[in-house]
Amino acid sequence: MSVIEAPAPASPAGGVPVEAPPAQPGYTAYPPVPRPPRRVPKPPVLLAPLSPAQAVSRSVIITAVLLLFAFLLQVVVLSQLQHLESQQRLRDAFRAQLAAGTAPVSEADYTGKMLRSTSPVGILSIPQIGVNEVLVEGTDSDTLKTGAGHRRDTPLPGQPGVSVLIGRAAAYGGPFSHIQELAPGDRFTVRTGQGSSTFEVIGVRYAGDPTPAALARGGSRLVLQSARGPAFAPNGVVYVDARLVSPVMDAGARWTTTGALPPEERALQADTREVWSLVFALQFLLAAHLGAVWARRRVGSRKTWLVGAPVVALAVLLAADRIVPLLPNVL
Repeated sequence: MSVIEAPAPASPAGGVPVEAPPAQPGYTAYPPVPRPPRRVPKPPVLLAPLSPAQAVSRSVIITAVLLLFAFLLQVVVLSQLQHLESQQRLRDAFRAQLAAGTAPVSEADYTGKMLRSTSPVGILSIPQIGVNEVLVEGTDSDTLKTGAGHRRDTPLPGQPGVSVLIGRAAAYGGPFSHIQELAPGDRFTVRTGQGSSTFEVIGVRYAGDPTPAALARGGSRLVLQSARGPAFAPNGVVYVDARLVSPVMDAGARWTTTGALPPEERALQADTREVWSLVFALQFLLAAHLGAVWARRRVGSRKTWLVGAPVVALAVLLAADRIVPLLPNVL
């Protein structure tokens, strides 16, 4: 049997030839056989292009899913950040008014103009449950996004009469989420343009419970109202009654009566007055998605996602924000 010698390996960079290993007698040297692939690659799956009706249907489903996700994101996460920003802005504004002596002491400002909703009117401090909240005028759903609200048909805290403050229990900071934990005898303060007033908790009550006795002439009492039940699923209203234990302040002028108070400003009520804004937001969202479907067929998916994703995200968040007023204002 003839012996075939393997070719000598190439010389290294130094130029010194390297001798090939001697061939063993009786064996034939063959080049190494490459290993076969571990798995045979599958042929690519080619999907049939979507028809216009299928593309629109898929876009509608994606829109509904995104809207639900954006609503949960808005209520659970983003609302807390919005509340922090609003409180900081309101705190700065109210401190400036206190320093200038222009903080409101009635339903009108120092120029005689009616206070608009979200105007700061005081600071509520309840150390037992960690509350240090700037109070705003008004109690509708949009107003309570910024902070706990003062019901405009009642006097300011510390003035003669029964004052009512309404706050959210979960979304937008949930400032009143723990008011039901207050015990009789607990004290807290409210700072307004007339000074600081101290209140002492009388008790906590729910719908159907006996109400406190009628207020004596010239006396002052404060009622805190919020949602009862699981977070984001209110099933009633909780009331915390507190009596004034510091000197009574002078009464401020009030023009809004209980009968004239809009129903949207009562506890556990939704606000449908601006449902048109939700309609416009949904129209904007629909237009954004239809534009994305059209652009995908014209310029491709990559460019469409690059340009259309921010627009669609903005439209989804705007629509989610406009859904919130349709929910109870103490959510």
